[in-house]
Amino acid sequence: MPIFEYKGLDAVGKSASGILNADTAAEARSKLRRDGVYVTDVAMIKASEKKGFDFALPKFMRRGVGDISLATRQLATLLGAGIPLTESLTALIEQSENDQMERVVRDVRERVTQGSSLGEALEAHPAVFSKLYVNMVKAGEASGNLDGVLTRVADYLQKEAQLKGKVGAALAYPIIMLIIGIAVVSVLMTFVVPKISQILTEAGRELPLITRLLIGTSNMLRDYWWLILLMIVVMLLLFRMILRTDKGRHGFDKTLLKLPIFGDLFRKAGISRFSVTLSTLLNSGVTVMDGLRIVKDIVNNRVLADTLEEVHSRILEGTDISTPLKKSGVFPPVVGYMVAVGEQSGKLEQMLEKISETYDQEIESATQKMTSVLEPLLIVFLAVIVGGIVMAILLPILDINSLAG
Repeated sequence: MPIFEYKGLDAVGKSASGILNADTAAEARSKLRRDGVYVTDVAMIKASEKKGFDFALPKFMRRGVGDISLATRQLATLLGAGIPLTESLTALIEQSENDQMERVVRDVRERVTQGSSLGEALEAHPAVFSKLYVNMVKAGEASGNLDGVLTRVADYLQKEAQLKGKVGAALAYPIIMLIIGIAVVSVLMTFVVPKISQILTEAGRELPLITRLLIGTSNMLRDYWWLILLMIVVMLLLFRMILRTDKGRHGFDKTLLKLPIFGDLFRKAGISRFSVTLSTLLNSGVTVMDGLRIVKDIVNNRVLADTLEEVHSRILEGTDISTPLKKSGVFPPVVGYMVAVGEQSGKLEQMLEKISETYDQEIESATQKMTSVLEPLLIVFLAVIVGGIVMAILLPILDINSLAG
């Protein structure tokens, strides 16, 4: 059934808008009149039948998982209670508070009523539902345990959000400190220093080297700020172009893993993401080969992804998972040994969950360690810069005062 978007006025004259299902525009207007809505405009939302079709979604929805996780858990609950899929999707539509999400679910319901499976319907919205999500749903449909798989998907999305939150919180403090420091130094260099330098120049005294350097830097920032800004923009564009190449991305991600303090955190986050994702996929009925193929696309590090690609190739040659992991030099040996134990005992999913839990705890510890180290370093760094500026200003002033005395 087509989906229509409407605008109009309600019974008390307030503006009203939304979307609804109807066979024709005339039927849509008739439904809205029965609901007390005076329609001013109604148009059908055209949904392409091509596999890659998706509605235009805001960036926050492409990145966030809160709405998707909540909707997934609600759908799992409804299906677990024995409510048919189409009716469960209708319930999600009726209680959705996000217009864009409502459009997506309406299109999914329409495709399901036309004979598509839920996995196929979700696959038409790659900006909302990832390959991992779609493959897990397909595996759940094939095994007849869709509600259980959806619950695992919701748990996974929630855990993934928590992991990103931990890493984001760890990076937030130094970023905020740097922004504040840059703002303070910029104000001093563009407003305070020029006024002080004018006074010192008019005094006719020879200025200390540190003061001359400060005044020169201030004049450069004042006169050539546009050139500096242009250079920064060009460098960022070049950096983005480099990252789009395989060699550039691999080199950048390799450098990230070798960074002091930060590298250890990125590595542990990648290993935790690998473990929890592969465990969730295997528990949902996805094969190891398909699971590795999916996981390598979501670890967010080309070095780890290339390692998993090598593992995938070695398995095709007849080896196990643990051997190439041990030899990779990227994954710690303990991960390889724990995976080996899981393979030998037939409990690989449970062992991967333990690895994820272990590394989640290590991420907590690494986050606290990083914060405790960076806090004094940033304070000292900013103090040296601000102190240097203050000293460059005070030295000639004190010299002038001593001569006047």
